[in-house]
Amino acid sequence: MYDVIIRGGFVVDGTGGAGAIADIGITDGLIVEVAPSIDASAGAGEVIDATGLVVTPGFVDIHTHYDGQATWDEVLDPTSGHGVTTVVMGNCGVGFAPVRPGQEEWLVQLMEGVEDIPGTALHEGITWQWESFPEYLDALGARRFSIDVAAYVGHGPVRAYVMGERGARNEPATADDIAEMGRLVHEAIDAGAIGFSTSRTLNHKARDGEPVPGTFAAMDELDGIADAMVAAGRGVFEVAPQGLEFDAPVFMSEVEWMSRLAGRTGLAVTFAMLQNALNADSWRDALDVVDRTNAAGGHLRPQVAARPFGMMLGWGGYHFFSKRPTYVELAARLSHEELVAELLTPAVRAAILAETDLPADPAAQFDGIGEFLQGMLESIYQMGSPPDYEPPPERTVAALAAVDGVEPIEKAYDLMCEDGGRAFLMLPFFNFVGGTQDAIHDMLVHPATISGLSDGGAHCRMICDASIPTYLITHWARDRSRGPKLGLEQVVKMQTADTAELVGMTDRGTIEPGRRADLNVIDLDRLTLGFPRAVDDLPAGGRRLLQDATGYVVTMVAGEVTRRDGADTGARPGRLVRSG
Repeated sequence: MYDVIIRGGFVVDGTGGAGAIADIGITDGLIVEVAPSIDASAGAGEVIDATGLVVTPGFVDIHTHYDGQATWDEVLDPTSGHGVTTVVMGNCGVGFAPVRPGQEEWLVQLMEGVEDIPGTALHEGITWQWESFPEYLDALGARRFSIDVAAYVGHGPVRAYVMGERGARNEPATADDIAEMGRLVHEAIDAGAIGFSTSRTLNHKARDGEPVPGTFAAMDELDGIADAMVAAGRGVFEVAPQGLEFDAPVFMSEVEWMSRLAGRTGLAVTFAMLQNALNADSWRDALDVVDRTNAAGGHLRPQVAARPFGMMLGWGGYHFFSKRPTYVELAARLSHEELVAELLTPAVRAAILAETDLPADPAAQFDGIGEFLQGMLESIYQMGSPPDYEPPPERTVAALAAVDGVEPIEKAYDLMCEDGGRAFLMLPFFNFVGGTQDAIHDMLVHPATISGLSDGGAHCRMICDASIPTYLITHWARDRSRGPKLGLEQVVKMQTADTAELVGMTDRGTIEPGRRADLNVIDLDRLTLGFPRAVDDLPAGGRRLLQDATGYVVTMVAGEVTRRDGADTGARPGRLVRSG
């Protein structure tokens, strides 16, 4: 007698091997049998008919920022709606533990600045039941979720906890500081942290403009923390490197020290890697170092994004007109729905387009972004519906404006007004040099790379890259027309076995007896990404962008159906996953 039998699905098991029609028997949250046909006499509490459907392991997303949201939200949308059954948070050196009493506000401002999560939502949602990182994990461990969660311990909170204002202001660490940071990281890993994360990119700043603590950490500090991880016996060392955005020599120097650290310690070291227009091939040079490192026995794993990395622009998020006087006045007194209705009227349109921007408040995050965006109209694209993340050059705002004989800024206004003012435009900062995703293809197929960088739970009004797991299947395995595609078995392995292996989760990621019954049943023909939409459903009415998917018939966590036909079932089998 099984708890569940999934019958007749095309099983893509996560190993990369060819898929095949098979039945899956599940008992006590585990896969106990995978066979061409399970005897019809074997009873089951539920039989799921997967005829004509694809069955995959649940996806493991290793780069999210649900550190705060997981303390108040059981569902963890938007990620849980995209076939993901396990998330790893605490990336990029930020998080909410350890925290000294009275330091909570500073950690909120750090997360708000780095990851664009509304501070008001974090203040209202987080209840702060901890000081140490083990206590934070215990607070998560007492909760139930629709999916499993795991966490890195972040350099920023650790450094600020040990060094106070000196740490927050990125002053050099003393030997005693380093020893205490190492002790806290060892303690966190003993308690179940997946590893340690640090940010060195100058794009990551707190609300006050100060780079994340640890941005300028010297090698003795990084080595001391890594040695503590070695002493703890496990853990992934995760890095958002310097120079990634624009400076190839600096980026390559970062890759070299990560190579040395990986070789010296034996730790798995993973880092963000993107293509940028100023140094379009620096990622290729980085992969040469990765190959050399791994051939010598190291474990260096670049994380890559499966689609262009940038911003979505629309009335529901960031846009060009946020400092135009008419817009400012309307936004101050109207609900979002009322505001959009006004923006669609000819009189308001004419007024806003005729105005110049008010001075930006330098203390307000992204307050002056409209002026920056107005200078980028030749690189901003109409996305279409369903959204197209590899649009041709004739879909830039400037090109569309030229066809219509209007100014690009006027065309941008009108494009955002499509679909009743719910439309978004795409501005790709990275991974779209030359208007193509060919570089992404080459990154993804490299044997050392890992699919990551979804940033689920972060950049709430800027992106919804939490949908990347669905995009890997729809775009890369099925729909791409402007270059080579990837095999279905390949893209499934990228976000199941490969991601689970990196973070040491040996109990999931493939469909085989003894593994957790974290599974997706997918209607591949119907699998579709919806258009991003703005909702004000975070605590304190905070806004975020969500993106739905159709075609997930069943998502299962530990043998329980958590989503059926895209809808949350209310089941909460998800738990904190502790390393070791």
